[in-house]
Amino acid sequence: MSQFSGTWPALVTPFTAGNTINVDTVVRLVSYHLDKNVGGFYVCGSTGSGVYQSVAERKLVAETALKTVAGRVPVVVHVGAVALVDAIDLARHAQEHGAAAFSSIIPPLYPGMDDVLAYYEALASAVPDFSFFPYLARPEVNALDLVRKLLHLPNVVGTKYTGPNMHEFGQIASLRDDGWSVFSGMDEQSVFAAMSGSCGHIGSTLNFMPGIYAGIRAHLAAGEYDCALSLQQQANAVTRVLLNHDFGGTLYETMSILGFDCGNPRLPWQPLSAEAKKAFRAELEAAGFWDAAQM
Repeated sequence: MSQFSGTWPALVTPFTAGNTINVDTVVRLVSYHLDKNVGGFYVCGSTGSGVYQSVAERKLVAETALKTVAGRVPVVVHVGAVALVDAIDLARHAQEHGAAAFSSIIPPLYPGMDDVLAYYEALASAVPDFSFFPYLARPEVNALDLVRKLLHLPNVVGTKYTGPNMHEFGQIASLRDDGWSVFSGMDEQSVFAAMSGSCGHIGSTLNFMPGIYAGIRAHLAAGEYDCALSLQQQANAVTRVLLNHDFGGTLYETMSILGFDCGNPRLPWQPLSAEAKKAFRAELEAAGFWDAAQM
């Protein structure tokens, strides 16, 4: 089985009251997930506020996570940046510190397909012996066309696709027969992505309920489709509460409820007000949060 499989948290980055990286909580959070038997970690992605951190901060988070994991599961480090030189620096750093692969969003402010291709080709070529997962999460870019145009790069071993179009997802998943790993990234569609060929799932809500997504994949593997769908609906009930408020604020508040001091999110995410926290906590509990989180 490929090392790139299973259920992975898109790790949230904890901050201190002074808005610096909370290294102690990174260690606690990674250790918690290792005890939950996650398949791996995706570090400094969108959920991890990677693009809202300095290069030095991103390196600190990656180093801390990799040191804590100590090779027990694979870690993919997201390095995407508007400045290509920063992305290359972060990719080389991740490789030097033992990451299994690196990833990058389609960078903002790159207006056309040719620009995006030039970015990815330069980034992949800078670390040619390091597995690369382009991260597809911009609906205005034709994801299938983009991936087809990246297949000539030998270190592109798959992708992370965050979107609701399972027809498109399935086409991307079937582009290669061997050595090809396509992760799903939309938590609400995990069961359907698995049925469409995903190798695994990387998502935000796996920070607090990874077990429910592992259960979805286990039921599917056993042919228990109704059970898998039921777990997806249970997870979605919790996710819906987060989405009904400001997602960044609710994610950080959820981690606090779970017992992790993650501080406040980085801008542009906003923390919840005291009144909003009270309402959110009540809704979250009513949605079955604890049952989902304890799986």
